[in-house]
Amino acid sequence: MIPLLRRSRILLALLLFFAIWPLRTWASGWVASVDERNGLPTLMRGGSPAVTTTFSFFGRSWDWTYLQTEFKTNGPYRYTLAGKNTALDFDLNAQIQKQGPQSLTWKFALDARSMKSDLSGGGIVFNFDPSLFAGEMGPPTLLPDNSGWSWGNAQGRRIEMRFEPALAGVYFEPGDKSEVRAFFYKNTIKPGRQEFTATLSVSGDVAIGPTSSERFGLTDPKSWPTDKLDWKTSPVDLSFLNAEEKPAGKRGFVKASGEQLLFADNTPARFWGTNLSAYTLFGTPDDAIKQQAKRLSALGFNLVRLHHHDSPWVLPNIFGDSRITRSTQELSPQSLKKIDWWIKCLKDEGIYVWLDMHVQRALLEKDNIYGFDELPKEEQNFAYLKGYAYVNLTIQKAMKRFTEDYLTHVNPYTGLAYKDDPAVAAVLITNENDLTHHFGNALLPDKNVPKHNSVYMAEAKAFANQHNLSADQTWRSWEPGPSKLFLNDLERRFNVDMIEHLRGLGVKVPIATTSTWGGNSLNSLPALTVGDVIDVHSYGGAGQIEKNPLYSDGIVNWIAAGQVAGKPLTVTEWNNEPFPTPDRHSLPLYIAGTASHQGWDALMQYAYSQEPLGGEGMSASNWHAYNDPAMLATLPAAALLYRRADVREATTTYVFAPTPGTLFNQMITPANSALLRTAMEKGKLEIAMPQTPELPWLQQSVIPSNAQVFHDPGQSLLDANANESTTDTGELKRNWKQGVYTINTPRTQAATGWIGGESISLGNIQVQVKTLNASVVVQSLDEAPLGRSQNLMISLGARAIPQDNDKTPFYVEPLEGTLTLQAPQGLTLFTQGIMGQMKKLPATYADGHYKIKFDGLQASNWLFLRKGDAKSNPVDTASSPSSTRQ
Repeated sequence: MIPLLRRSRILLALLLFFAIWPLRTWASGWVASVDERNGLPTLMRGGSPAVTTTFSFFGRSWDWTYLQTEFKTNGPYRYTLAGKNTALDFDLNAQIQKQGPQSLTWKFALDARSMKSDLSGGGIVFNFDPSLFAGEMGPPTLLPDNSGWSWGNAQGRRIEMRFEPALAGVYFEPGDKSEVRAFFYKNTIKPGRQEFTATLSVSGDVAIGPTSSERFGLTDPKSWPTDKLDWKTSPVDLSFLNAEEKPAGKRGFVKASGEQLLFADNTPARFWGTNLSAYTLFGTPDDAIKQQAKRLSALGFNLVRLHHHDSPWVLPNIFGDSRITRSTQELSPQSLKKIDWWIKCLKDEGIYVWLDMHVQRALLEKDNIYGFDELPKEEQNFAYLKGYAYVNLTIQKAMKRFTEDYLTHVNPYTGLAYKDDPAVAAVLITNENDLTHHFGNALLPDKNVPKHNSVYMAEAKAFANQHNLSADQTWRSWEPGPSKLFLNDLERRFNVDMIEHLRGLGVKVPIATTSTWGGNSLNSLPALTVGDVIDVHSYGGAGQIEKNPLYSDGIVNWIAAGQVAGKPLTVTEWNNEPFPTPDRHSLPLYIAGTASHQGWDALMQYAYSQEPLGGEGMSASNWHAYNDPAMLATLPAAALLYRRADVREATTTYVFAPTPGTLFNQMITPANSALLRTAMEKGKLEIAMPQTPELPWLQQSVIPSNAQVFHDPGQSLLDANANESTTDTGELKRNWKQGVYTINTPRTQAATGWIGGESISLGNIQVQVKTLNASVVVQSLDEAPLGRSQNLMISLGARAIPQDNDKTPFYVEPLEGTLTLQAPQGLTLFTQGIMGQMKKLPATYADGHYKIKFDGLQASNWLFLRKGDAKSNPVDTASSPSSTRQ
């Protein structure tokens, strides 16, 4: 018998091993685990999905049906899954567990209550990354007798999924070896119970890993303290960053100059922003708008994008209440008044505004749109214009009418039309609306839009004839090659016309056409170069810091893929999803550090809020950063880092300079280009546009004389066995094997990611925490380097989980550990207390260093080490006049 004390120590050691294991191996190679979204297997390679799985059940004629599932973790590597398919009248349950070092089993039970016939079938769909078919993996193969599939080879890495007894059918999607369908049912469902055992076996260097929840720890979040965030006040005061810019626009209109944004006085314009969206715009009371403008300034923002002002699901929107309005040809005076007040209040706080001309506007029958009868209709008989606008003159006229009414509207609070207000930093013609990748497909012959298709086909034929291209290939929008040349040209003509219209109205600021987003390849960039800036939207998921750039693309790679040489880069949307990603506290630091190093010009988090601010029923959401303690924990730190350029811009420039054939004849993205992923780990990445005979308007990029030029998108700039990278300035370091990202500059030093159990030493700080995944940031607020600063801000980030049904306040994981900090003697440590007052905390001082202990009990995201008494630090936006520098 093992003594009780010894057994306890053994158990503790096992638990610690289980907890620390993922930090060492998760992103280093191949890991199979259970996907918490559906309880099915998933296989990752270097942080990128190699095999993904979904449940798919179909009725007659491949009519997809919904399987509602609920997944539960019962203990380490033990899970249950419960599902219900109402349309096909059966329940699905599964017991899932790890059987050995390299196997997982699913014991499925399907209980059907009634007879169903003439069904297409249903079960599990496995999708394989086809880029891995070359070399040692090859394509997957089917096991005999409908018993499953295998991938790889017996001598090395191999993955097998075997079902017992045999399934109703296991087959490849016709013509596609990257998709395997393993169906429990085929043709009929008979009443009764069926049981299957599925075993996932792996070999070679493939490991069985825990779920995301297990990695972060299975502690019940309800045992954590709740956050104390107040929507009216800011927990920090960075408004001094805007003090010299009040009111916004005092330096004149923003302009694009080469790769930079400048004010009229040639001062560099560096924007850290967010989005105010939808109901926030029109449902927030006027006094709360003024409060939020002050709060946004205190949080460090100097740019706000006003978004979803025209979307039909917003009641009211810029046109009024869509349930009442008959057309979208007139703007609502009441709605305009709200926009006016937002702009006035933001401007007073030194915050600039980005205006969208179109987001999700719905067209109505009374708008007198040609071909309206053939446009796909939504509820209330409205239709969206994306794609169709490029070939429909009446839609273009409607868009121009809106821009004229919107931009020439005189704001009674400022006395200026929007087009004449230098506080408006930029405008966007149309949101997420490109022909080159997404919406060209809406105009094809099989889409039953003959009026729009006839224009599209005529334009494609004319372009093909003009440039001696294959007419058949030119209209095939989904294929690379001639179609991408044509689509860029067609999109560009629309952009030129809209830009001429905007300039004719008197718009002076930079104009973005649309954004590169949602998987656009590099051959979508040419049409965007007609604008003054290239705009990007990028959404990642959990584990961005762990993405191995040798194999895996991440959120920052998709942003960098929009950096065209010679053009400013703006990012009007960035975020992670789905909500709530447990490590989202890391994202602002990763974005800001990368953006500063790459020299990007404007970053806008999406979103600060989409709901009315100041009322009841505030909810937790991916689109509500204003009340999210995980995002807010590091958003101010990121603002300070980026706006002060604490991280220096890269000293090395890498330029990908494709030929026209390389650019247009293949789909080059960060997902398939090692160059796009690895170059930015070291220096600045830029994309050069080539001189292209078929596109005489496309200006050939001027490549900096000191740049290193590359032509092969598959070339890697990192060693094949690399586990980490350090930027050319030495200030940013990312270890994707450990999942740790550090920032080491004179005024900002930070460690984020899987830092639990590590001892991380930077220039003036040492971080030793037990909390597995966390962020610790130390920054100077008085411009002095950390070792001499007498006014320091400490930002702490960890998990924050909303209460049931996405309600606030959040449960916040308290940090446990120690921070050692070099700073002058005589400083006092404070944290935010009740009613905005500062509460003194203990900190020992010896040998020129403060030692600050985090007890793992208090949810304090912000600490301040400074001289003075416990005067209020957070901004009381309800009563505070203009904030002063600390």
